[in-house]
Amino acid sequence: MTDFVIPPPPQPSVAVANSEARFPVRRIFCVGRNYAAHAREMGRDPDREPPFFFTKPADAVVDDGAIVPYPPETANFHFEGELVVAIGKGGRNIAEADSLSHVWGYAIGNDLTRRDQQLAARELGRPWDWGKAFDRSAICGPLHPVAAIGHPASGEIRTEVNGAIRQQADLKDLIWSIPEVIAILSRSMELRPGDLIYSGTPAGVGALQSGDICMVAIERLGSVTTTIGPPED
Repeated sequence: MTDFVIPPPPQPSVAVANSEARFPVRRIFCVGRNYAAHAREMGRDPDREPPFFFTKPADAVVDDGAIVPYPPETANFHFEGELVVAIGKGGRNIAEADSLSHVWGYAIGNDLTRRDQQLAARELGRPWDWGKAFDRSAICGPLHPVAAIGHPASGEIRTEVNGAIRQQADLKDLIWSIPEVIAILSRSMELRPGDLIYSGTPAGVGALQSGDICMVAIERLGSVTTTIGPPED
């Protein structure tokens, strides 16, 4: 038994649909601007940019139904509904044709973002961490095993805030497909079991306020609901 000088932190994990078991989270990778309309609303040309990635800490994950306090140091706190891919088999330089065999399952995610922090960093050429990788910024619903749902390559993805539709698109609109994302990511990073990949958000991102109820739904995966609480003292 290892003798740690301080107690080790608990293992971050996400729920598994129809099971008491949970999926341990190792790393969280996120694909930036992977829907053309969202890339345009963020002032970028989707036809000229290869995919790029940023990360969130594993302990940023938050389950469905949670209350997330309005985060500090922002006045422009955004939702981003996304399809989440859970890696069950690792590898480097994974061939696109073989990439889906590395997937354990899929979930609904919400890539919460301090947009003002992100845009300020972008303009200064700085990392996005303060805008993306803050506490409780990675909502993730229950994982649905591939054995139960297959590999969703199409189907509606929708975000509602207080019952009003804010994002609505189809998974087939991804610029870079899930097999392509896995293959490209694995060229730079060794993927391992427990990794989550947030695959990008459609157009329509917008602000959340304390008291808002944000729901993200994906066809065949159900929905995930998050309530935005007041700021913490």
